[in-house]
Order: sequence, then C-alpha cells, then structure tokens
Amino acid sequence: MPVIMGILLRDLRYVRQYRHYVGKFSVHFDALREGPVRHYLSDVFLQVKQVPDTIEGECVQCGNCCLNKRCAFLEAVGKDKFQCGIYQSFLRRMSNCGSFPLHAHDIARYQCPSYFVAPAKPVLWLKPDNPGR
Repeated sequence: MPVIMGILLRDLRYVRQYRHYVGKFSVHFDALREGPVRHYLSDVFLQVKQVPDTIEGECVQCGNCCLNKRCAFLEAVGKDKFQCGIYQSFLRRMSNCGSFPLHAHDIARYQCPSYFVAPAKPVLWLKPDNPGR
C-alpha cells in the first residue's frame, strides 16, 4: 500500500518510510472496518440527502474525526493539533473526510469537541395587523 500511495500521490515519503507506513495503513484499515466505509457508501458516495440535523461549529484540528487519530495520512503539527497530509490531493476530495460531520452520530462516534447539533429554531407565525382585509 505505501508504494501505491507513493505513486498515486507522487510523494516518495511513503516508499522511503515503507515499514512505518505499512504499520500505519494496517491500523488505518482496521479503523475503516468500524463503520466509516458504510457511512461513505450510503451517505456520501450515493448522495443520500436525508440529513435532518443542523450542524454548527468549526474544526479545531483535534484529529478525532480522522478515524480517532488512526488515519494513515494524519500528521501532528503541534501539541494535540493535527492536519491531513493529503488535504490538497484528489484522493482526499474523493473520500469521506470532506463530509464530516453529516449527522449527530458522526459527532458522537468521534467525540468531536467543536461541532454540535444546533437546536431547532422555532417558526414564528405572525398574525396580520388588520384581520378584516
């Protein structure tokens, strides 16, 4: 897998650090078996648009949504700060990553500290000023 990623992404670090990335990809694929692939296929790839929650917040780079910090492409950039090592690549744009979070379940699954489900805003119906018209 590191060789394939090195070719696809035109990044030799995956080949140069082959043993390191073999281990990271093994952990990555184990994490994918826990549900993200099913989520991607049903909600992102097939574009099911039944997303009832209103999600608010912004990313704080905690890395939780990156397979609970087990993504092979996740890179540490500081104390408890992470970034995607393939953020600008075509591969990331085709992945599940750009869709996070779609549901309250996504936030709960990864214990995201910065996104939340916004409470529903009540609809206020105004009565007409002059009901005789």
